[in-house]
Amino acid sequence: MAEKSFHVEVVSADAELYSGEATFVIAQTTVGEMGVLANHEPLLGQLVPGGFVVIVEESGTRKAAAVEGGFISVTGESVTILAEAAEWADGVDVNAEKSALESAEPGTTEYNRAHARLRAAEQIA
Repeated sequence: MAEKSFHVEVVSADAELYSGEATFVIAQTTVGEMGVLANHEPLLGQLVPGGFVVIVEESGTRKAAAVEGGFISVTGESVTILAEAAEWADGVDVNAEKSALESAEPGTTEYNRAHARLRAAEQIA
């Protein structure tokens, strides 16, 4: 089953995390969670601090990244995630992040980072 794919880039302030073809992207924006398929209408959205991005690759592999703010740019042919900070969820220590979340003050950088990591890890569990 060949689904339409599009190019996806995930870039943080200090690294390019991903560049490849995908069939679906999910991102948490300040106006809600959004899904993007091929030929989506162009848009620019602001990513939430403590959020996540999910990429479903052409192969069906699901990847998730914890994202701390930034922007998503969607054209009919591509999606670009420009994150202030981002990291893959596959290396997240869920118990450590739950402890960090419980001890951090809501709204702080530490709280948002732990929240983002936990939410991203949930997306691939």
